[in-house]
Amino acid sequence: MNWLDRSRSLAPPGFNRWLIPPAALAVHLCIGQAYATSVYKSALIGHFEVSQTAIGVIFSIAIVMLGLSAAFMGTWVERSGPRKSMFVAATFWGAGFLVGAAGIFTGQLWLLYLGYGFIGGIGLGIGYISPVSTLMKWFPDRPGMATGMAIMGFGGGALIASPMSTALLKAFDGFDPLTDGADWIASGASVGKLFLTLGVVYFLVMMYGVANIRVPAPGWKPRGWDETKTRSSAMVTTAHVSAANAIKTRSFWLLWAALFLNVTAGIGILEQASPMIQDFFRGADGNSAVNAAVAAGFVGMLSIGNMAGRFVWSSTSDVIGRKRIYMVYLGIGALFYVVLAFLGGGSMLLFVAMAVVIISFYGGSFATAPAYLKDLFGTFQVGAIHGRLLTAWSAAGIAGPLIVNGLLDAQGKPGTMVAGNYLPVLLTMVVLLVIGFVATTMIRPVDARFHEPEEELASATPKGH
Repeated sequence: MNWLDRSRSLAPPGFNRWLIPPAALAVHLCIGQAYATSVYKSALIGHFEVSQTAIGVIFSIAIVMLGLSAAFMGTWVERSGPRKSMFVAATFWGAGFLVGAAGIFTGQLWLLYLGYGFIGGIGLGIGYISPVSTLMKWFPDRPGMATGMAIMGFGGGALIASPMSTALLKAFDGFDPLTDGADWIASGASVGKLFLTLGVVYFLVMMYGVANIRVPAPGWKPRGWDETKTRSSAMVTTAHVSAANAIKTRSFWLLWAALFLNVTAGIGILEQASPMIQDFFRGADGNSAVNAAVAAGFVGMLSIGNMAGRFVWSSTSDVIGRKRIYMVYLGIGALFYVVLAFLGGGSMLLFVAMAVVIISFYGGSFATAPAYLKDLFGTFQVGAIHGRLLTAWSAAGIAGPLIVNGLLDAQGKPGTMVAGNYLPVLLTMVVLLVIGFVATTMIRPVDARFHEPEEELASATPKGH
């Protein structure tokens, strides 16, 4: 399978770099399905006759494995190149669905944990970082926009996966709108068939990305690009730092903390989006002015904000700088949480607007992170460094739900709370963001003692890097 080698994916002269973003999107749109697991959550609960927590663990395992696999396999991804790593990601992601389907058909929940959670999670992590450093090499003039285009796909994957999965479940289940009411829940068998279908379809779509990804030839630069202007900022290095040295720097851990705190705060809304908007507009009679359909629409708007923020804010960082855009995410985000906490219940328009912008900051922080790492540490092993940074996501995926659910459990039962019950949660998010804002202001250029010597850099750089 030497066609997967980095040397075989070297772009020929005159290659159009705009063919690379669609190849990256082919991977990220597929693995973005992880955000659409709620579509079949109730069906799995009924099929296995277990609690919501038991099924929710599947997603948690996948996110933890995303961070761990990205961290431990990041150096291998850089060494092997995007084609081989994207192929491995497609294999693990597709296989995860197939093993998960076996667990559903046989009634073995542990196989679902192993398949979608563990095996699929490895595919998530490798697939997430595989095209990122390649995109930044093709777009050194606009790295924020480049990574935003790809990572936008991860945020938008659910917008495709959710309606597609619902349609397939109805088809597999023989759904009849005349006899099956609004409370219809798919059968376990139909979810098993869905997993088989998604495993095959996603593998094939990701293989499009594998076939079309290319790495630029050594020394390639965009036509008309003035490298000196791009590197005029003190926060943009002309040197390179290895992944091993990057994690020894204070700037890496300050950025890790900023990402962790921003993601943890974002989960404060994502985790409780549907019940939150219903509780905020619950009247004195105990009834909410927001029905299930409106709440679902709100969740959809958050998905759009998440996706759009990954492109818009990351592209904006090319103009104003990564440090300033992170200060926006955390500083303005904290301010908007305050508005949401004290004024959100007075206007649904204000509530939705604040929530959507906050979630756009959540998505933007993911998309901007690779370009920020490139500025601080160079392109030598930026994919591996990005993988290590994503452990912040895994940590936030555990800490966020624990904080939010713990605070809300002390306030009352679901379906009985009002806007005031969310005050402790929202103010806690404000504190987290303020701490993250302070951490961001402390990020400085990396000290020269961590830079790679030029001779070692030349010998360690793969052909076509």
